[in-house]
Amino acid sequence: MKNIIGRKKEIEELERLYNAENAEFVAVYGRRRVGKTYLIKEVFKDRFAFWHTGLSPYDHDKKFLLRNQLQAFLYSLQDFGYEGQACPKSWLEAFRWLEKLLASKDDGSRQVVFIDELPWMDTARSRFIPAFEHFWNGWASKRDNILLIVCGSATSWMEDNLINNEGGLYNRLTREIKLWPFTLAECEAYFRNKEMNVSRYDVAQTYMVFGGVPHYLSLFEKGYSTAQNIDLVLFDRNAKLRNEFDRLFGSLFKNADDHKKVVRLLAGRRSGYTRKEILELTDIKDGGGASEILKGLKESDFITSYYPFGDRKTEHYRLTDHFCMAYLQFIDGKDKPDPQFWQKNNASPRLNAWRGFAFEELCFAHVAQIKQKLGIASVSTTESSWVVESRERKHQIDMLIDRADNVINLCEIKFYGKSFSIDAKYGVELRERVQTLMDKVPQKKSIRLTLIAAYGLKPNENSGQVQSVVSLDDLF
Repeated sequence: MKNIIGRKKEIEELERLYNAENAEFVAVYGRRRVGKTYLIKEVFKDRFAFWHTGLSPYDHDKKFLLRNQLQAFLYSLQDFGYEGQACPKSWLEAFRWLEKLLASKDDGSRQVVFIDELPWMDTARSRFIPAFEHFWNGWASKRDNILLIVCGSATSWMEDNLINNEGGLYNRLTREIKLWPFTLAECEAYFRNKEMNVSRYDVAQTYMVFGGVPHYLSLFEKGYSTAQNIDLVLFDRNAKLRNEFDRLFGSLFKNADDHKKVVRLLAGRRSGYTRKEILELTDIKDGGGASEILKGLKESDFITSYYPFGDRKTEHYRLTDHFCMAYLQFIDGKDKPDPQFWQKNNASPRLNAWRGFAFEELCFAHVAQIKQKLGIASVSTTESSWVVESRERKHQIDMLIDRADNVINLCEIKFYGKSFSIDAKYGVELRERVQTLMDKVPQKKSIRLTLIAAYGLKPNENSGQVQSVVSLDDLF
């Protein structure tokens, strides 16, 4: 497993399931490009009894998609020894042929059956789900040596049809594994494995653009600077991710245009919007369709929902996918982006301002590491940003960590290429923010001013008010 970065728990779990003595049905899901297929391939290598990958609806004419899906399934059957030539007429027939193939190859050893991108196979009026249910309930589950693994990037489909299924697949999964993007530490390990010398500062910048998605990192070229690689992957005339935004949503959602409307809206405000605001500003009609859009985006890890500090009634939605944020900021709507945009603007005020916002999102993705540094890893907390107006000014508080031990960490987040220095003016602002927060919370709560900065805090006459400092190294 030396080629796999991280994923230790997932590997151990898959090996345990392989060595089990009964039929196992495992769902592996997570954001597209996060490495699900690679993980399964590397763990089981030549131990597959059958492997099939569904066809992306983004790349095929919907009129012929069912026929093409069945034809592709036939080709996979043939790759593993099936001798028939006729295309199955239905999914029920296709899975019957799979049963016969597996039975003919059964020597009593474990049979790993892997079906990748399962949601893509469930096309309109295909009757795929009943056929798949019949395959598992009527045949595979009765054979102790079957290990059935299914993968899917359409997380909402996986949730609705497998994990929370109330029909024929109710409570049939024996294990579910959600794969998350890499952490900063795993990104660093990935680059080291590729023998690429990337500083932690540049690993963080890479994370701000690509969000720890392994496939995106795999596109980096050895010998190029971080700025050159970002241009190569995003801005070059032949950039490999030039069409990734549309491809992402087209391959995951049937009504992708409405999903993209919501994401484009959320990209414009860091604090996000309420459901009511989203519907009003996108002209999406209220009802089940709107709920499905928000649910699908949330379950696929593009957005997150939260309640602003002090308000447990008004749910807000925020865009949290780093790639989408960067794409919409710098690529979307531009016919011919400058192929050397990042290199030319690397030190520009525009990119520096964007880095500040993107670093905040990076910190929200690494709350566990922040809590570890603060010594509160085992303390129950909730995290949110907060906008509040005092008599003097409007305050934007980057992150509040509200702790069950009656302490609130008021976190200021700064991404600088050197240690951060608090000048007199900013020192006054910080005192005002602490006082404003103290006026809003119960007296039993104490406030700890915390600075999260790439290279820590420079000591001076204003630094004493900061009680905790978290550096970039701590986030690794």
